[in-house]
Amino acid sequence: MNAVAEAIAFDLASQKLRELNQFLHGDLGMVKQVRVLNPDGAHSIAVGVNAPVTINIAGHAGYYAAGMNQLADVDIAGNAGPGVAENMMSGRVHVHGFASVSAGASAQGGLLIVDGDAGLRCGISLKGGDIVVGGDVGAFSAFMAQAGNLVVCGDAAENLGDSLYEAVIYVRGKVKSLGADAQFEPMTDADHVTVAGLLKQAGLTHDPKEFKRIASARSLYHWNADANQEY
Repeated sequence: MNAVAEAIAFDLASQKLRELNQFLHGDLGMVKQVRVLNPDGAHSIAVGVNAPVTINIAGHAGYYAAGMNQLADVDIAGNAGPGVAENMMSGRVHVHGFASVSAGASAQGGLLIVDGDAGLRCGISLKGGDIVVGGDVGAFSAFMAQAGNLVVCGDAAENLGDSLYEAVIYVRGKVKSLGADAQFEPMTDADHVTVAGLLKQAGLTHDPKEFKRIASARSLYHWNADANQEY
């Protein structure tokens, strides 16, 4: 490898994952692009990156790909395992296939794009990041989501937005059921602008007016002894 090159490649068929991550955690010098070959579903690829570098993962990634991402632009040319972009702070992570459970969990900033479907608990405990899913999302997506936006271009499974706080969910397709304290609300002009902007960043052309808004009813914000644990 040449540390002053603008682009380099790591082949995980012959190089250790630790070597890749140690490089990404160090002084990248003039390197602006890193290509990861033969990932073969390895776990924790490109975790904890804190540099404005483009990382192209040429295949499927395992658990926690691009976790704790800051500043980096990570493209995954395949599917991603559980916890992709978990606790992302900034930057962009783009999964060109499908994402497993807990995609974008606890993301505090940045943008996660999933071209296909996302599994259970997509956006769980979202804390300010944005997620755009081109397909469907699984049950309990945006569970306890506190801030940020989840845009779902397909359908949503049961208990969407359970125990939702101040995050907002936009769904184009069908919603099997809403979770506790989540409710449909009218779309506003500001919502249309928000959805249009996120769709544009994701390279999608859906009409924002086709989306429905789901937000918190705020009935769980304060303890209600008369509710008898039923909401």
